[in-house]
Parts: sequence; structure tokens; C-alpha cells
Amino acid sequence: MTKTILIAGTASHVGKSTVAAGLCRLLADRGVDVAPYKGQNMSNNARVVVRPDADGQCGGEPDATTDDQWGEIGVSQFVQARAARMTPTTDCNPVLLKPRGDGESQLVLQGEAHDHVPAGTYYEEYWDRAREAAEESYRRLAADNDVIVAEGAGSIGEINLHDRDLANVETAEFADADILLLVDIERGGAFASLYGTIELVPDALRERIVGAVITKFRGDPSLLEPGIEEIESRTGVPILGVLPYDDPGLPEEDSVGLPGSEERGVVGDEDGVPNDRRLRIAVPRLPRISNATDLEALAGEPGVSVVYVPVDDARSINPLENVDADAVVIPGTKNTVDDLLALHEAGFADALAAFDGPVVGICGGYQMLGERITNAALEGTGTDDVVDGLGLLPVETRFEGDKRLEQTSVPVDGSASPLLSGADGPASGYEIHAGRTQALEDVSRPIGDSSAANGQVLGTYLHGLFDNESVRAAFLAHVAATAGVDWPPRAETDASPSTDPDATEAGSTPYDRAAQLVSDHVDLPVLGEPFDE
Repeated sequence: MTKTILIAGTASHVGKSTVAAGLCRLLADRGVDVAPYKGQNMSNNARVVVRPDADGQCGGEPDATTDDQWGEIGVSQFVQARAARMTPTTDCNPVLLKPRGDGESQLVLQGEAHDHVPAGTYYEEYWDRAREAAEESYRRLAADNDVIVAEGAGSIGEINLHDRDLANVETAEFADADILLLVDIERGGAFASLYGTIELVPDALRERIVGAVITKFRGDPSLLEPGIEEIESRTGVPILGVLPYDDPGLPEEDSVGLPGSEERGVVGDEDGVPNDRRLRIAVPRLPRISNATDLEALAGEPGVSVVYVPVDDARSINPLENVDADAVVIPGTKNTVDDLLALHEAGFADALAAFDGPVVGICGGYQMLGERITNAALEGTGTDDVVDGLGLLPVETRFEGDKRLEQTSVPVDGSASPLLSGADGPASGYEIHAGRTQALEDVSRPIGDSSAANGQVLGTYLHGLFDNESVRAAFLAHVAATAGVDWPPRAETDASPSTDPDATEAGSTPYDRAAQLVSDHVDLPVLGEPFDE
């Protein structure tokens, strides 16, 4: 019989995704067939994956000739599947809600995008269908694996949602799961939060809690011992470990880890490289930003700072003022039209027109760089049919009802854009977008047909662009050359880290580091077979 362990939390952002990924890698390293699962997720950071075939099998290579081969899931389940060394499929995250603003989210069931629905409508009209899809996907995974590592969502103690909590309550019941409860001590009140959560979960779920783990602790764990003894005495739930504050480097599940849309934040500036050897890449912090993980490979390079620039900051006429940006990258968004309007209102159109450095737009960012967007009311929450773009590329995007999902590899022509001069070989990634973009005049296409370039401006639909080392190196070399920065800054730091998530050197990947973190600090044998090996 398949064993399921549900990694639940007292709140969001307590480390559930990291612990789940670590357990997946630990079990995979022991030769256990393990799969990740999250019944329902809310995130705009998604990945394109294969759907199970008609026989329900999850392995093997996808058939690229099948029109409906691809679907989308949350990034954390994609990462956890890689940690488990399995092919990620839509069964790993059968229900995905992608917020787009005004209280609405796009509903994705088993990888297929459906309507934009308010929360109330989802529960009234789609709940039964979503639960059926979630259980169906779980059954398929369970049939092919020895262990399912399920990740909960938010807090398992939300009493207003217990009758419709798909990721926590429903999953625990239909999967007959043991529950490992996580609490984040960094935000304070950990023992009260843990006690209150255990008291508020339904009685049937309380009996499933096999232990709890305190996460994100800084300092001497012995200081917690009196509190641990008291909480164990009051609840009967053993504390199985205390995880130190450590970031193994897994991608963020959502935008919670990013600076808010009204504040400036910098990522990647703590590597010891002096400012005169550093590149600063400005990124508009779009209110509905999606797939922000596209920027992580840049921020991970020594000597590169990714500066998130507020879009809602009314204090500055020029939003790029005082940023000292060497390049600008406009990321993806769940709502191109509304975020484009936000950029116009914040003065980004004028700021970018005056900016003389490299500009890159990815997916929704590419669409924004064009002359205009038509059929805009289908994408945005307003009624305008045509919305002016930023006017940096001679292209136009029209929205239709369909959505493009595809894992892909495209040729790179480094001679077609100075931003990629010297890049070669194919670039691998994925496309996940509504809207079709066409050129209004001749443009270069340095990254296949789904790209356009003109001078210092480049747009592409390829997510994961900068994960490709050749592309990333060429882009940064060009940015450095235009900024007059000596590059790369190897004298002050080691060579840039590998961005290959499946690098074979022991302990070299975020998956391995997550596994080591869990193995070193959690009393896993309490979870029973096969965790007790």
C-alpha cells in the first residue's frame, strides 16, 4: 500500500516546499519510488509539464506530436518531482489557481486552463469538479509509487475552510495520510501558533499528526528545550526537529519572497563583489508578476544585483531614477494588460524610452514592449479593446481564448542581436502564455520565431531564458560592455555556480542541500518505513 506523508503548516511560507523537496530527494536516493503532490495550489510561478497518457503512466518521454501533451503546474511541484528524479506531470498539482487581480484567479484543472473565477464562484461551481480531479490524480500517482510526499497549503488550522480545504483536509482524508506539521519560529509566537493549530484542526486530522518540526531557527537549539517539553506535554505531539535558518536555493513558489510592489528590493548583492565591478539589472516589480524565477539565474551570478523597482511608488516621476541600472528586464505577468497600464501610470514608458541600455522582455514583458495590445479586454479586467504598449519593439499582440503551453528548445542566433553576441547552441525552456505576437515590420529573431529584437531591445516568450549558460554569459558580457564594467569579476569571487539542477556532484544541487537539511535535523525514523532506513 502506498504511504502518504502530508507536509502541513501553521501558516504560509513556513518551509513546506523545502521539506517536501528534501524528503523526495532522500527517498529517491534510497531507491524508493516517490512522487510529490499538492492537491490545490495558488501561484503564478508555473512550469509546463507533460500530462499522463491514456494509461495513466507518468514516466517516459512526451510525444511532441500530441496537441494536448502539455499542461501547467506550480513550480514547487515541478522542483519536487525533479528532486524525486521522476518526470513531472500535471498529476503532481491537479488544481492550480493563478491570481490575476480584482479577486479573480484562472482555474487550471489537471494542467488545462479554464475560466477566470472569483473565490466564491470557485467554491460554488467548481469545487466538486476540482476535488474529483485532485483525487483522480492522487490515485494515479499512488498506483505507480511507494510513497507520496504531499504538500499542504497555507495553514491547516483555517477553521473557516475546513469543509473545502482541498490541499490539507481533503488530501489527508482521501490519501489516508500521516501529517508532519511545520511551524516557522522566525516570525515569532511559534509555540502559540503550533498549539493553536493543533487545537483547531478537525479531530480526525489531529489523530493523523505524527510530529512537528520547528523551522527557520537562528541560534542555540537548546534554548528551545523548555518550550518543546511543554508543547509536547500539552498536545501529545512530538517535536521531531529544529531546522536552522538555511536556504538550499530552491526556486520561490510564489511572489511572497519578493519585495512588495511598493518597495525597492535588491537580490544578489551579498557576494562580496565591490560596487565598481557589479552589474545592476532593474526589474519592474509588477503587481501581478509571474514566473519571477526567470531572474534567479541572473541574481545567482557573482557580481550581479537584481533590483526590483516599485511600480506603485508615487514619489518619483522617473521610476528608474537613482537605480543606476545597467539593464532592464521586464518579467512575466498573469495579467499583461493591467500591469502594462500600471507601468504607464508609473511613468515607465518615458523612463524606458530615455534609457540607453539593454532591455529584455520575457513573455508578458515581451508583449508590453510592443506597439499595442488588441482584444485587451479578454486579458485585462477593464473594457478597453486596445491598449498602447511601451513602443520599444515594432510588434503587436492580440489576445484570444486559447493558451500556448510547450516545453521547447529553440536555436540561438547570437548575430541577430547585440544582447546575445557570442551565444550559440539551442536554448531550452518553456512557453506558457495567452496572446499571439506578430511583427509590424522586419525584426531580428535571435531566439527562434517566438522572439523579436531591435537594437538594444529584445523580447521573447521563452521562460528559463537565462538558465541557459551561453545566453546568460553573452547577455551579461554585453551589459558589462555597455556599462563599462570590467567583467567577469573573478578576482573577488569564485566562478559562477552551476545552474544545472541535475548536476551530479554530491551535495551540489539545491535538492541535495534540502535533503541534507532534513536528514541532519529531523528525527525521520519516527515517520516509519521507509523513512526509518
